[in-house]
Amino acid sequence: MEVWNHAEVTASLYGNRAYADVLVCRRRAVHSARVAAPEQVGNTRYFERKDTILNHLCPDIYPKPLSGDHEQSWRAFKGKNLEKLIQFMIEDMIAEELPDLRIINGSRLERSTRLSKELSQVKRNLAIDYGSFGLHLPDVDIVVYHKRTYKVLAVFSSKVTLRERIAQTGYWKLKLATDEATKHIRVYFVTPDEDGTLTHKKPVKKGRAIVEVDLDGSYVLTQEKVEQSEKVKLFECLLEDLKRLVEEGIRLELQKTK
Repeated sequence: MEVWNHAEVTASLYGNRAYADVLVCRRRAVHSARVAAPEQVGNTRYFERKDTILNHLCPDIYPKPLSGDHEQSWRAFKGKNLEKLIQFMIEDMIAEELPDLRIINGSRLERSTRLSKELSQVKRNLAIDYGSFGLHLPDVDIVVYHKRTYKVLAVFSSKVTLRERIAQTGYWKLKLATDEATKHIRVYFVTPDEDGTLTHKKPVKKGRAIVEVDLDGSYVLTQEKVEQSEKVKLFECLLEDLKRLVEEGIRLELQKTK
């Protein structure tokens, strides 16, 4: 995954907190574009300039677009690659600390027609029963499961901002919680929170209220100050929470065998 060399090297030198450095590059580019051409923020020339600056600051991470609608391509690019970056970081976190866990991309799990026996079982363990309308997977970006039992422990949704996606994630949490087979699955949201929805406890914004009430938690990938709680934390807290989740699962299995 050469595209993430910058993030990998930075993290190896400075720790998990340094993953936010990748997002800082993007924010610097956006700021530079606004300062240089504030009147262009609402049109294509602004996004062309933003792409150019990003390519200059982080050429390995943000390649120069070849052609097409810059605004649309920019949104699609940063959304898709945020998902890839987060998946890479979670995989990197658990590789040594939690070797019994594995990760699969949610889209791959849903769209692939030829899955291994392992992934086919994972897919069945995540599916939501809609009765006569069949079994369907929740729309999530990352699925974390146990490599021996294929039991799904957690799912993650990721987005640059919360907006409408957070409500969708809340819906999937409620659907998973209604079935005995899936009610144990934790549902999390990972975001750089560019619009500051999760920054403050009060006055609380709608997105934070949904996280605090309907989800199992959220992790903010940022260098900015965030008022944390049991469900709103910085990204570097994710590994310890996954460890606790695994330990909790082990305790429950032991209780069943008694």
